[in-house]
Amino acid sequence: MSKLFEIPSPFEIETGTVLMLEPGWAREGELRAQLLDESYPKPFVIDNGKSRFLYFNVRLMQSEMSLKAPHDLALRYTQKMMAFLLFQPRPKRIVLIGLGGGSLIKFCYQRMPGTHLTAVELNPDVIALRDAFAVPADDERLQIIEADGAEFIENAEKGIDVLLVDAFDKTGFAPSLANREFFENAYAKLAGNGVLVINLAGEKETYAGLIGEAMHVFDDQVIVISVPDDGNHVLYAFRELYFEPRWRWLHNYAKELRAKFGLDFPAFVQKMERSTKLGLARREALRGR
Repeated sequence: MSKLFEIPSPFEIETGTVLMLEPGWAREGELRAQLLDESYPKPFVIDNGKSRFLYFNVRLMQSEMSLKAPHDLALRYTQKMMAFLLFQPRPKRIVLIGLGGGSLIKFCYQRMPGTHLTAVELNPDVIALRDAFAVPADDERLQIIEADGAEFIENAEKGIDVLLVDAFDKTGFAPSLANREFFENAYAKLAGNGVLVINLAGEKETYAGLIGEAMHVFDDQVIVISVPDDGNHVLYAFRELYFEPRWRWLHNYAKELRAKFGLDFPAFVQKMERSTKLGLARREALRGR
């Protein structure tokens, strides 16, 4: 990657340095003005000396990486997305739609050496920032592909163990994924006990009907939990026929996973069980109608 163009952050709250995909002869004043009036067309990085953040505009942070621990999951919602390991502990094949700063793909790459990983990202400028976020180079078990996530899944081979969706543009949840056709394709391409995990964030209107579509396609085998720290929800949809979580066993298994991965799986499973008993997915689906 060529060197990123650096300017002091023009934002009052996000201090530090802005890293941009611009040539060395770019005009700092023009870039500064574009950042402030939100007309700057590319994603950019803010580095405050402790962490790096990916933004499309300064109102919606896309990703966070600790400079001391670049392979850790800094944001709570990314940690909760990993709760699929409770139900699919040894996935052979994971597909991620929406690369962002690469947090999920890096964590899986480092912690799950037996897993083949594909990240699908529509925006070439996001891929161009991969080095800034210490995303490893492609190899025999990691591919990062520039493509539309919905089209990729439509044409993918069957047998995906885990499909992670964390796909946003400037306006919110990626429109090509917010429909029944995407869920039907995802269902068709998942392995028999495959899991679909979606980060729901941004303006609720952009994903309001999504939970209902997931419940329709996955025969109500859907769990939704909130992420109060980040203002998100995480949706899990299960392909397995007659999916019936063994909660007592899962509470014990969560302790093993916490020891192995360093994430708070006991809290995740507690939240998932509570959500299931309260029928949170159905409530959110009704609210989205």
